[in-house]
Amino acid sequence: MREITQGDTDRLTRAYFDSMLLEMRHIDGKKPDTSFTLYAEKFDTPIMATALSALENIREDAMTEMAKGAVKAGAVCWAEAGDNEDLQRITQTGAKVIKIIKPYKDNKRIFEEIEQAKACGALAAGIDIAYTFDGTGAPTEASGYVMAPKSVEEIREFAGASSLPFIIKGVLGEQDAYKALCAGAGGIVVSHRHGIMKYALPPLMALPAILKVVSGQAPVFVECKIADGMDAFKALALGAAAVCVENAIIEPLKRQGADGVYSAIKAMNDELKGAMAGTGCYDLSHMDKTVIHKM
Repeated sequence: MREITQGDTDRLTRAYFDSMLLEMRHIDGKKPDTSFTLYAEKFDTPIMATALSALENIREDAMTEMAKGAVKAGAVCWAEAGDNEDLQRITQTGAKVIKIIKPYKDNKRIFEEIEQAKACGALAAGIDIAYTFDGTGAPTEASGYVMAPKSVEEIREFAGASSLPFIIKGVLGEQDAYKALCAGAGGIVVSHRHGIMKYALPPLMALPAILKVVSGQAPVFVECKIADGMDAFKALALGAAAVCVENAIIEPLKRQGADGVYSAIKAMNDELKGAMAGTGCYDLSHMDKTVIHKM
């Protein structure tokens, strides 16, 4: 387990979540509905299985089991690591998959993975711009490949390479949000790579300003160590279209495979429904940020 230090981004993010309290509203309440539509596909929950890497360290069939669990839960399944065969196995489960591509220095590989995502019937594709550098400022390396930062012009070429919506992951401020839109982004993930930079903004702190820049032109997702349905509610109430969940599904995936992923997402979605019912937010189009109060 990574050591928690002063300025640790995970600690700051957790503290920000916990500083937000909810105002209860019961009059004129309605039974909550968590269904939503993304890229013309309908899902039962806005709680999504995030793009995880190194899943082979969890269990041999981890990627397909996570996808099966997401299908059972009626959730979107994100995928990052793995080759074309892995992506084929995931999509063959019936999962609606968003393929996130690393920012390889060799742009040819990025274009190849975009084409693979399209050929496999992925829901969308995208790039993780935050995976470029390590904590020392050196280019990140993964599986023998070196990463490199991408310009607006390069991202525009990626976004135009196929008919799939192209998502920019790793946005944590207004400037990158604006540049992502200029590059033709079909979605934005507000997140940071935990532990890479101390004192990074908690994603939920950055979210309102990013939403103002995006102004409904593309869905905005949040990935930030969401631990339960209450965390998910807070992100959604602030305006996120959906949330990506990581740690909360790793252990269930390891122990129970698809059933564990399904149970984890369902439990979080049930808690989300409870928070919605208690605050008068009866569906995802009627979330209300005024129910949130900062300590």
